[in-house]
Amino acid sequence: MAALGYFVDIYDLVLFSIVRVPSLKAFGLQGQELIDYGVFLLNMQMIGMLLGGILWGWLGDVKGRLKIMFGSILIYSLANIANGFAGSLETYAALRFIAGVGLAGELGAGITLVSEILHTKVRGYGTMLVASIGVTGAILANAVATHYDWRTAFFIGGALGLLLLVARFKVSESGMFQMMENKTAVSKGNLLALFTSRDRFFRYLNSILIGVPIWFVVGVLITFSPEFATALGVKGAVSAGNAVMFCYLGLVFGDLSSGLLSQVLKSRKKVVLMFLLLNIVSIAIYFMQRGATPTAFYWVSFVLGFSGGYWAVFVTVAAEQFGTNLRATVATTVPNLVRGMVVPITMLFQFTRGHFGLEGGAIIVGAICVVAAFASLAALEETFHKDLDYFEEFM
Repeated sequence: MAALGYFVDIYDLVLFSIVRVPSLKAFGLQGQELIDYGVFLLNMQMIGMLLGGILWGWLGDVKGRLKIMFGSILIYSLANIANGFAGSLETYAALRFIAGVGLAGELGAGITLVSEILHTKVRGYGTMLVASIGVTGAILANAVATHYDWRTAFFIGGALGLLLLVARFKVSESGMFQMMENKTAVSKGNLLALFTSRDRFFRYLNSILIGVPIWFVVGVLITFSPEFATALGVKGAVSAGNAVMFCYLGLVFGDLSSGLLSQVLKSRKKVVLMFLLLNIVSIAIYFMQRGATPTAFYWVSFVLGFSGGYWAVFVTVAAEQFGTNLRATVATTVPNLVRGMVVPITMLFQFTRGHFGLEGGAIIVGAICVVAAFASLAALEETFHKDLDYFEEFM
């Protein structure tokens, strides 16, 4: 149920990137407006996810993992159905914000629940399956958007979410949470506690920063792939939908590979390091494909996606860094803060693009993201063998 929930989550999350051009053209926009309004609407969705991550994370530690799995999917499903009826850009933006709030709870709740249910030695396999199955939702999103108009694509995403909501009624709550619920003296979901201790703050910050390169790739290089393809002289039209599909297909294989490697090597940090190095290589290849064909461009998008396939391990690391009374808060807010980083990333990209051009601006922003990730990874502890049945103590 966690994997299928993330599948629908990813479908809805990337759908806007796929239908950005046709949906905005339907409102009469063209040319530079497609980028400017595209960035604005993407940022509205990501701001919603940022705020939703805080809300759902707190609720997950106070009210339970299952409650946010129900609440989040209901909100983003209804928002996406409503999005299919949007008659103005203002309505479109408001609904992307609401959908973002709903989308924020899905992954963190699923990863927390799976991490707490499975044994220490095999929980990496569980989170690997949640992430790898989940990201295939992007492939369905592209297939649907290819065969149906953008409004119908939103209707289908909302309907899938409501169907899954019904199927979730048989899922059980985490035993660790149920035990904690009976301990009235334990402070639960105290978000401020992440900022009152230097140790907890840097564990939290570093958990966020190691995932930022993934969303630089998705939020900039893939979302604006048609514009980059033109700048790189690609011989033919490049579809953002196909670029997203190939990128997420790469993420599927990357998540499977990183998850398996973390189990074989018995290390999360070594695997993240390997994939960050691969990320640098794949970004370099992306900017070296001048005069390539659209097919070659899509395969480079696949490699970019594969290099970001440490997403499963990244979210697992975040969940493993903290005790049961803060785990849902962290596991939910961390991936959403990484996704929310698309806002400053795209704003910085817009700024650097104005001074250094499309390619130069993207390279500068990408370099900042990767350097921050390496520094943060070095500061984090290894959590592969860590027992998760404990509480964070607040003064």
